[in-house]
This record gives sequence, structure tokens and C-alpha cells, in this order.
Amino acid sequence: MEITVKAAEALRLTAEEFELIKQKLGRTPNFTELCTFSAMWSEHCSYKNSIKWLKTLPRDGGRMLVAAGEENAGLMDIGNGFGVVFKIESHNHPSAIEPFQGAATGVGGIQRDIFTMGARPIASLNSLRFGNIKDKKTQRLLAGVVHGIGHYGNCFGVPTVGGEVYFEECYHTNPLVNAMSVGIVKIGKTISATAEGIGNPVFFVGSATGKDGIGGASFASANITAESTEELPAVQVGDPFQEKKLLEACLEVIETGVVVGMQDMGAAGIICSTAEMSAKAGVGMRIDLDKVPTRQKNMKAWELLLSESQERMLIVVEKGKEAAVLKVFDKWDLPCSQIGEVTANGLLDFYMHGELEASVPAYELVLGGGAPQYTREFAEPKYFELIKAFDINTIEDITDLKATAEQVIQIPNIASKRWVYVQYDSMVGAANTSTNAPSDAAIILAKGTGKSLAMTVDCNSKYVFANPYVGGMIAVAEAARNIVCSGAEPIGVTNCLNFGNPYDPEVYYQFVKAVTGMGDACRKFNTPVTGGNVSFYNQNPEGPVYPTPTIGMVGILDDFENKMTLDYKESGDVILLIGEQQNDIASSEYLHKIKSVEYSPAPYFDLDEEFGIQKFVASAIKEKLVKSAHDISEGGLIVTLLEKGFNRDLGFNVHAATDLRTDAFWLGEAQSRVVVTCSKQQADSLQHRAAAAGIPVTVLGTVTASEINVNGESWGSIVDWKEKYDTAIEKLLA
Repeated sequence: MEITVKAAEALRLTAEEFELIKQKLGRTPNFTELCTFSAMWSEHCSYKNSIKWLKTLPRDGGRMLVAAGEENAGLMDIGNGFGVVFKIESHNHPSAIEPFQGAATGVGGIQRDIFTMGARPIASLNSLRFGNIKDKKTQRLLAGVVHGIGHYGNCFGVPTVGGEVYFEECYHTNPLVNAMSVGIVKIGKTISATAEGIGNPVFFVGSATGKDGIGGASFASANITAESTEELPAVQVGDPFQEKKLLEACLEVIETGVVVGMQDMGAAGIICSTAEMSAKAGVGMRIDLDKVPTRQKNMKAWELLLSESQERMLIVVEKGKEAAVLKVFDKWDLPCSQIGEVTANGLLDFYMHGELEASVPAYELVLGGGAPQYTREFAEPKYFELIKAFDINTIEDITDLKATAEQVIQIPNIASKRWVYVQYDSMVGAANTSTNAPSDAAIILAKGTGKSLAMTVDCNSKYVFANPYVGGMIAVAEAARNIVCSGAEPIGVTNCLNFGNPYDPEVYYQFVKAVTGMGDACRKFNTPVTGGNVSFYNQNPEGPVYPTPTIGMVGILDDFENKMTLDYKESGDVILLIGEQQNDIASSEYLHKIKSVEYSPAPYFDLDEEFGIQKFVASAIKEKLVKSAHDISEGGLIVTLLEKGFNRDLGFNVHAATDLRTDAFWLGEAQSRVVVTCSKQQADSLQHRAAAAGIPVTVLGTVTASEINVNGESWGSIVDWKEKYDTAIEKLLA
């Protein structure tokens, strides 16, 4: 067929990109070749609208063992000869169309990114965003996504240990499903995604290829519309039991020593893995597509290249040692076929039954090679004028704190996510230490390493909407604060950057400023960015979703005895606030959901102050000066005090001696604050050290057997408040 600009535009390439392809090839591409460029130059694969700003993030230093983006996931040194491998990615668009498979395959894909490097996954986390929880569509999406995550993770056998769930109107059409995985590997035993060695055979291993997921990368690089349901084939279908076999087979074949390189077939399928592995080594490949195991007859070359069928890997093997690979995959009853070999000319030559179907330079297809890179215009959003106009004095202060607190504790963004997490297996592998002893971050025993790992996912997108730069910093700071409050040391970050259409200058402003804020915070906390994912085109008909740069952070707990939990320990303990209360209710759940104010600034935040607070809390935990620690986040101080009581059904007796507004003191979400409990002797030592360090510390009151008393008013038993907190979401869904 004659290839024209219209054909290119139908494949979501621009006219300019079509001309660039012709220039790079020195001719007009055929349809199959055009399909390869469409997939590889999609936003999802090429990062063409984001790479300029991603390069400004701190991407080396600290414990980094590979440069950011160099491999399928980040790799950091945790000591004792071991490394931690971790990454977070989005599966937003597929989940919007088919929530069960969209979420399930998101979990499967991120696990493959971990074990393709030779690491064994030990923990999963997720960050989820949906529309109004009372809406039937939201409830259908929520049920499907949670079922998909639970099904895949539970069957695959990796515990889901942490996460977050938010509900905001802006995610109505386009939910966000971000999945994170963490694994462990011996240093020196990792496998690179490379194709070195001219003449080395190329193997396809794992599930047979079908027509599911064709064009998935391009599908993820466009807005969701009313017609998007017609693209259901772009949603992959997963099989967690097949992936479990693939995991074991891949780790076993690595032990044979014959594997040169390996990469999973994720976004863009075979074309992506062949192109990226070849370009990395400066080589090419000859691939016989008719040798690819298929589960559907008469698949065309372009379908084979672009299929995103799950549970598949591409492996380059030392020539002459093919039998070792065949033996392993035969043992695990998995398809394994030699489909080609590494060549010296830098070209990807794809054949079907001896006929050359496509010939494209690997380098020209990939990020960092010939894929285009753009600098988009950005402009301050017009809604900033509404934010700047906010005046706290126009908001009437609350007169009945107890009644307001009862409302706040049942807001879906604050209430217990029990309905969600009971569907996940959090105990498989018996390494999760946080199930009955909750911490601000999940604490996982990294068996065999002598270490424990802390991990969390965090982002309050309302803060980022209010001020992308400050909100981006807060996302990193809160993740670090959660790690520190758990007794661990933050070491590195992976991020999932969820934004609207990058061609909208206001959206691109949000992206640029959020990335800049994240970078500044990561430098401050010495947590380099190991890699991640950018997801643009998250739009509703009414406009983009809130800018949501989700931060996945990992920390090290060298001594498990240093682990800190968030819950009150015994009646009579002293409750102290580390950090300073502010006359601030900006962007709080109280202001947004109870007072219905959509536009207000980001909450109070100072990066240096935050760093100092975290340093002080870390030293207090290490020196055994506190019994519990829990940071103040959504819902403010009163929610933190209540959450600390739920695990052991302990209450509190507290007073506020302050001239601040009542709502600001109890419900404001100003940053850099942590509530700790201590014995009387510990409290005296803590206050003395805080005074010497210039850190504000306030005695709030004491822990009680179960009764809650605030400013002399009885609020009843902690058990009654726990019931409200635990059942709020279940009642809304019922």
C-alpha cells in the first residue's frame, strides 16, 4: 500500500515526524516500518515531550549502582553484597477501559521489570486515583482495579504491602493506576538489557503471542475519549500463574551463566525489546517473526511486532550454549524459541517466511537515539488567580470540633482503605513486618541480606494542583518523612509522573514546575531518582486530572531493632508534637471537602525546616527517645492522634493552648510535623535535645486507656471512632 501522511497521522505520528522518518530511512517506509516508528516514537516509549526535564533530576550519587534509565529498573546498594531493585509505572489508560485486566497487567509488567534484571520481587505497592466514590462508574472502576491488582499479585505470590487511594472528581473518566515493585539481587549477579555479541542467538521465551495489546503504547499516548472503548484490543490480558513460572525460569536460566542480556516485552512488545537491546550495544538483529510462538493463526508482521501480550521475555544467549536455555524453559513448560541472531549492521531486519518485512535502524527508534525530543511551551495556569485570591479570613472558624472531626475522619481520602487492602495478600513470603505493627512506611525483611527495607508511595495531588513546584517538593518530603518515621534511612526514588496533555501550555507548566520541585527536594534528601515513568494525556472531557507526580521511595533499616511503629503503646505515655503548628488550612481535606473550597494555596512548607525536623526525628528514634512516631498529613493533627490509637484501642487526653484558629490547629495540613509518644523520662530528654537543636516541641497531653478527651470535652471511646473510620468507605460502596 502507498504510505502517506494520512497513514502516519492515523498511527498518531505527525506530518513532521513522517518526514523525519523518511529522512532517516532515505526512503518512504512501508506500513510495517511505519508501525514500528509509531510505537517507538509514542510518548509512552520515547518520552519525547518530557525527557528534557527528566534530565534535570538528580540521577546519580548516593548508593546508585546503575544510572537512571540505563536498565529496566533502578538498582541501589543496600550493603552486605546486595542491591535493591525497584520501579513504579502507570497503567492508567488500560485501566480506564478494562479495569480488571488493565490493573492486573500493570502489576505483572512491573514485576517483569524487576526480575528481568535478575532480582527476585519481594514486595508490591500501588497508588490509585478515582472519581467521586458515590458515582456508579467510579465504583465499577474501583472494584475492577482492586480485583485486578489482588488477583495478579496474590496468584503471583508477591505481597502487596502498601499504597494509597484518593477520590477526586477530576479522575472520573481517567483513573490513575500506578504499580510499584521492589526486589533483591546479589551485586554482580544482575543482567543487563543489552544484545552484545555478533552472532549470538536471540530467544523468545514465555507466553505465546496473541493480538491483545496491539498498539498499547500508542493508545497510552492519547486522550481518553468516548471512542476509546473501541480500542479494547489495546488492553493486554494477563496470566499470573504463567508469570510465576516465567520468574522462576528466568532466575534459573541466569544461573547457567549463558545469558548475555534480557528484557521483558512490555510497552510496544517485540519491536521495543529488540530495538532497545540492540541500540544499547550498537548492534542490530535479524529476526524471523514466523518463529515467534503464537496463539492466533495468520498474524501479520506488524501485529507480531506491536502485540503487548503478557509474560514474555527476549533473551540474548552465548552462541553454542542454546541447549542450556532450552532445557530450563522445557522444565518449566514455557514456550522457548530461537527467533534470530545479533548482527553487526545496526539494523533490525524482520523476516516472515524468508521475506523481508521491515528494515529499520535500531538507534533511530529509541529514546536517546533518533527518537525526537521536543521543548513545549508552558504558561502559568489561569486558575492560579483564584488560588491567589484565597483569604483564610473569609472562612468561618469551626465551633463544634467534635462534629467536624467526625465528618473529616469519614472523608474517603482519609478513612480506612480496609475495603481495598483486605483483597490483597500482604503476608505471602512472611517478610512483611507491618501488618500487626503498622508504621508510616511498610517495613519488609530482605531475607538473606541482613537488612530490612522501608518503602512507600506518596503524592497529594491537590497540593501539586495548588502549587506544582511546592507540591512536587512535598511529595518527596512526605515520602522521606514516612521512611524516617519508620526508623529507616531514605536512599532513593522512583517516580510516576501523571499529567494531562503536554500540548496544553498550562498542563506543561504543571509538569515542568513539579519536576523542578521534585528535583530540588531529592537533592536535599540525597535520594537520587533511579527511574520511573511519565504518563501524559490523562484527561477528562472537562480538562486534565490533577497533576500527580507519584513518588515511590525506598529506605534501609540496618538494624531491625530500630524499627518504629506509629501506634500508642501504653496509657500514661506523653504525647508530643515535633514541629510548629501554623495558622493554615490551605488545600486541606477539611477546607476542600467540608467547606467546599476548591482553590487555595499549597499548605505551609519550608524545605530546610522539613529537613531539620526529619533529621531530629531520625536521631530521636535511633537514640530510643520515642515509643511511636506518626507524621501529620491529610486531616491534620486530630486525624493523626486518632490513627495512632486505632491499632491498640488506646485513647488520648489533649489540650490546645494556642491563639491559632481552631480549624488550623486541629485540621490544617501544614507540613513538617510529627506526633510522637514517650515515657515521662524520654519526654524530658527529648525536649532538652530539641531545645538545644532549635526544634519546636509541644506537649499535647497523654495516652489514655480508651477514652478520648479534647480540650476538656469527652469524645467517647476510641473504639467508636475506629468504627466510623473503618466502615466509612464500605458504607458508601454499599
